[in-house]
Amino acid sequence: MDYQFKDIEQKWQQFWADNGTFKAEDKSAKPKYYVLDMFPYPSGAGLHVGHPLGYIASDIFARYKRLKGFNVLHPMGYDSFGLPAEQYAIQTGQHPAITTADNIATYRRQLDQIGFSFDWSREVRTSSPDYYKWTQWIFMQLFNSWYNKDADKAESIAKLVDHFEQNGSAGINAASDEEILSFTADEWKALNNREQQSELLKYRLTYLRESTVNWCPALGTVLANDEVKDGFSERGGYPVEQKKMMQWSMRITAYAERLLQGLDTIDWPEPLKEMQRNWIGKSTGASVRFPIETSPKSSPKERTLEKNVENSLSFGEGRGEATYIEVFTTRVDTIFGVTLLVIAPEHELVPALTTSAQKADIDAYITQTKKKSELDRMADAKTVSGAFTGSYVLNPLNGEKIQVWIADYVLAGYGTGAVMAVPSGDQRDYLFAKHFNLPIISILDTQNIETEADPTKEGKYINSDFMNGLDYKEGTAAVIAKLEAIGAGKAKVNFRMRDAIFGRQRYWGEPVPVYFKDGLPHLIEEEHLPLLLPEVDKYLPTESGEPPLGRAEGWKHPEGDYELSTMPGWAGSSWYWYRYMDAQNDKEFASKEAIAYWKDVDLYIGGSEHATGHLLYSRFWNKFLKDLDLVVEEEPFKKLINQGMIQGRSNFVYRLIDEEGRGTNTFVSHGLIKEYKTSPLHVDVNIVENEVLNLSKFKEWRPEFADSEFILENGKYICGVEVEKMSKSKFNVVNPDDIITRYGADTLRMYEMFLGPLEQSKPWNTNGIEGVFKFLRKFWRLFHNDAWEFSVSGAQPSKAELKSLHKIIRKVEEDIERFSFNTSVSSFMIAVNELTDLKSNNRAILQDMVIILSSYAPHICEELWTLLGNPAGSLSYAPFPKFNSAYLIEDEFAYPISINGKTKMNLSISLSLELKDIEAAVLANADVQRYLDGKTPKKVIVVKGRIVNMVV
Repeated sequence: MDYQFKDIEQKWQQFWADNGTFKAEDKSAKPKYYVLDMFPYPSGAGLHVGHPLGYIASDIFARYKRLKGFNVLHPMGYDSFGLPAEQYAIQTGQHPAITTADNIATYRRQLDQIGFSFDWSREVRTSSPDYYKWTQWIFMQLFNSWYNKDADKAESIAKLVDHFEQNGSAGINAASDEEILSFTADEWKALNNREQQSELLKYRLTYLRESTVNWCPALGTVLANDEVKDGFSERGGYPVEQKKMMQWSMRITAYAERLLQGLDTIDWPEPLKEMQRNWIGKSTGASVRFPIETSPKSSPKERTLEKNVENSLSFGEGRGEATYIEVFTTRVDTIFGVTLLVIAPEHELVPALTTSAQKADIDAYITQTKKKSELDRMADAKTVSGAFTGSYVLNPLNGEKIQVWIADYVLAGYGTGAVMAVPSGDQRDYLFAKHFNLPIISILDTQNIETEADPTKEGKYINSDFMNGLDYKEGTAAVIAKLEAIGAGKAKVNFRMRDAIFGRQRYWGEPVPVYFKDGLPHLIEEEHLPLLLPEVDKYLPTESGEPPLGRAEGWKHPEGDYELSTMPGWAGSSWYWYRYMDAQNDKEFASKEAIAYWKDVDLYIGGSEHATGHLLYSRFWNKFLKDLDLVVEEEPFKKLINQGMIQGRSNFVYRLIDEEGRGTNTFVSHGLIKEYKTSPLHVDVNIVENEVLNLSKFKEWRPEFADSEFILENGKYICGVEVEKMSKSKFNVVNPDDIITRYGADTLRMYEMFLGPLEQSKPWNTNGIEGVFKFLRKFWRLFHNDAWEFSVSGAQPSKAELKSLHKIIRKVEEDIERFSFNTSVSSFMIAVNELTDLKSNNRAILQDMVIILSSYAPHICEELWTLLGNPAGSLSYAPFPKFNSAYLIEDEFAYPISINGKTKMNLSISLSLELKDIEAAVLANADVQRYLDGKTPKKVIVVKGRIVNMVV
């Protein structure tokens, strides 16, 4: 029977499901291997052919590892909280849970029909209460922890309280808010419970603080930076503004150094690791406090520096009234070149610093800034803008009076939200000063802003009594020493990364397990987890502006009001790989035994767009869980691969434009458009084959094209082509369902790998898929006779057959281990062509070929495995064939046989023969004698292993 892929694929997909073929063992004598895909958000559109690329690669590797004797965990689930389902709920009134369940059903059907070897018994959904119970539990552990810098790990908040009760705040080196109290043990005990809890909130790893956020009024929620583009929400295109809000945050900055160092221990793509290094942004420099000039009328010369810093610049003391502006700088040596301080428009001191004369300008500038996202502000390096507050600070080392400005290139959340501008040493500061006609002071005798001379490599300092003649390192040390002596500065390591905002004003997300009493947050009781999402009448904010959870009737803790924000989208995805280890456990997020066995993810495949979001947060949570001895590995993902994008191949038709410039219903074939005035239109790629438009389907595609006419070339309408991102609007989305219906899942799997290297982006081109389908049919043909009857022999394999087999064994092993799947597909085609030419139908050869190919094309191989008479069941756990290099040793050579310099034929002769024996073997050959036509060669020239030439 010919290759009936539909029946074969349905049969084996059902078999795998009924028999739990890919269910991983929780304990095994086999070595473990954990293969994980970044789980999908189940959108209503379902999968297009670009989505399964990484899944196919990971599935090939998982299947291969099973064949190599590993106990493989290869799970799948859904990141099922998110804004799209909520927006659909707002539009239709349908509960997001219903939408999500419907979308998941579509995804599951599509994933199943591609033939993935997922262990579906471990499926997780982040929106399931059974799952988010443990997301809430982890949040509670973070709330009940602080970061001890001396121990370099998270510890219980109870341990911090014990220290306060015994020693007060002395000796505590913690990751905390800046404004913490200094107290003795007795003073701590004298505080009431509310005061104590308020102070502890400054230390907790998850805490409340006022943050500048991307607020989208139309969506009624805060958006992450990657959800905003050019000042508008990515979803819906609504305006986004900067707004200060009280938000939950997570103290990821406590782990900055460990996150940085951990990158050296994992096998990830270097560009991705570099993105994380840049995001973490470690800088070594100094913290400097510039005293605020409280009396603008007085001259700086009338005040001593000691007076300026007295009682105001002591580090570590929290004070109600600000008397200084603190900056972090990596170039403290340039302090004598500071001619202005620039602070973020959101800086907390802006209202206090703004004089009445400057208020209108400042207010207008802040309003303008609110329209920009932080990403826009960071990216816009060319536009110079700002406003003067009207206030001054004093240079702590020479008392010079310095203007304080606001500008949107300074961000409140980065460093201290303030920078000391040195126009002679920084290009952006230079442009700012030039634009506003502000002073520029050179501090280096070699400084040249136009040529951007590097002051860290050359030059001596001038304009300073104690820096004259010093080089960069000497000058830096001298400045820091001077600042420390007067209490106005200190050496400091700073990180660009900010604490992560952990709240969204949405409905469809995890409820935060917190209630408020006397204005302070308290955790709910652990036995009351999960805190379930309540029912609401609408999925919109309340009339008073509260998040949608504010609409829930009777949803209230006995002692206070629940938190109305929900967790962000990254909450559930920051630990999900552990849940797969023990997905049905209702006592803990995963058992110690399961975690001790599976440990971590050996191979993780997903998109590079998650470099500074999901992957950074996941590493943070993993390190925290390790600190609490809940997991055994410091890093969650040993090896990570970023798959490239499959781009769409768009097709175009060309509408004829009439003399009045209007579009007609006549369409011109691509090769003729230079002769006419036309306008291109995207056309559905599914009605185009090999760039030829199906005219009847085009007329049926959209009603307005029903009476279309065509100007053809050679009787065909040829479409234009362009490679673009797959998008519904471009009609270039290819549904895997359509490919599978026409060619089968095995063809789809192999073709996606054949398109090119896994890590690279490449265009989808259906034109080439026919070749892969023909290959599989040719492979099937090896096992059948001319009448399509299954027929294999038990004969001893020939040397040529064994050579072909062992070449492909070695090639596939090497390719899969280095994730070079596309080259394996090419090698399979070569091997099958070789075996076809050899007319091979040898059972021993073909059975090994079935196992080798099965990771790529599992359905056809399962069927052939059964037809070969193997015991009932799956070949998924058969041993991978062992490579034998002996079969690749060349003991014969196909000598080109030439007569008078002209090659007539090739003749295979053993390489072990001596020259006289080679000559005798050639002359004894009947075909050679026929070419000689009875003549005796005058001379026979033999070059061993190269050629035989006869002169007649």
